[in-house]
Amino acid sequence: MKIHIKNGRLIDPDNGIDAQRDVFVAAGKVVAIGDMPTGFGANRVIDATGRIVCPGLVDLAVRLREPGFEYLATLESEMKAAIAGGVTSLACPPDTDPPLDEPGLVEMLKFRAKNLNQSHVYPIGALTTGLKGERLTEMAELRDAGCVAFSQAEAPFADNLVLLHALEYAATFGFPVWLRAQDPSLARLGVAHDGEVATRLGLPAIPVAAEVIALSTILIIARETGARVHIARLSSAEGVAMVRDAKARGLPVTCDIGIHHAHLSEMDIGYFDPNCNLMPPLRSQRDRDALRAGLADGTIDALCSDHTPIDEDVKQLPFSEAEPGATGVELLLPLALKWAEESGVGLGDALSRISARPAAVLGIEAGRLTPGTTADICIFDPAALWRVEPAALHSQGKNTPYSGIEVRGRVTHTLVSGNVVYELK
Repeated sequence: MKIHIKNGRLIDPDNGIDAQRDVFVAAGKVVAIGDMPTGFGANRVIDATGRIVCPGLVDLAVRLREPGFEYLATLESEMKAAIAGGVTSLACPPDTDPPLDEPGLVEMLKFRAKNLNQSHVYPIGALTTGLKGERLTEMAELRDAGCVAFSQAEAPFADNLVLLHALEYAATFGFPVWLRAQDPSLARLGVAHDGEVATRLGLPAIPVAAEVIALSTILIIARETGARVHIARLSSAEGVAMVRDAKARGLPVTCDIGIHHAHLSEMDIGYFDPNCNLMPPLRSQRDRDALRAGLADGTIDALCSDHTPIDEDVKQLPFSEAEPGATGVELLLPLALKWAEESGVGLGDALSRISARPAAVLGIEAGRLTPGTTADICIFDPAALWRVEPAALHSQGKNTPYSGIEVRGRVTHTLVSGNVVYELK
């Protein structure tokens, strides 16, 4: 299939391009930018007038719910949601059932995803067997099966000695380790930020100290072992300051935040809105502002959707009993654009946080449209306003704090490996 994308504003942050340029695709690759190659005959022409053409988005946390949680969502429904959001590459956390701790499970997931011919799926392997935090998995075998990094997801370690051994082993072979910074004893049974809202509503709280203490431990052990560590879903001002300092000292550390934490705070819980029950919890407005600033100055490497589809029956329970998480992969682009507009960040910088920079964290060839690279492309209308209606979302999970909210920026086409896999009707 030969495709000519014409009249669009091409923004490719990694290559420093922001100009009206045509893009030419053949045999699944970008073959030219700007001038039509000699003898090129397009099978299809996409007129991108008034739209932005950019690298396909890269999302660092999309729970596909398979294997084990098919009653919450299916691979088909969540992959459809991903391409509707312009996401062409995504990382899948290991907290499936069973967890991704065996090569066969990883191979099965990749095989199922590949047969759908939609987004590229990059599994994150379990760091310990069964995510129990006790015995390390066979990381080398999992890497051979297709895992690009290793994580405990939300599960704690049995003790810091296991963490030390995990980072020592990972450092030996150059495996990246993704960790959530949260002390399990301080966070036990907590569902909200330890602030005025949790106090007023009588909700069990999780203090910022839970993140700070765990992050301090992770950074110290990372320094001692030389392991490459990615801090997933940072949530506090203190956490941002600690990562900024660690980077200044040359530690090989990266981090991301969930898109919801770039906009919402503890105040949005309102009167026990379970859609705002997230993990980590929505923190103070000061913390939210620090996350936004850290994202703008580059301390925070990437925005992710932290996509977590949840069945309505378990989401619409009393706040402290509701399962934490929100659907988000279809909202990653408009919410990133909203952050950029409100923070005075240029469009190219904003797109880099959801394309080139998360691709660098994953260590994959994505997030750029250099001739010769795979043609993973997102085309969107930056001026299109649309209302978030949960029933209209492609994801099987309808749990979103943005229900009824109007957002700007809508994906019109998504190309994966040179094929148009999504087109707005």
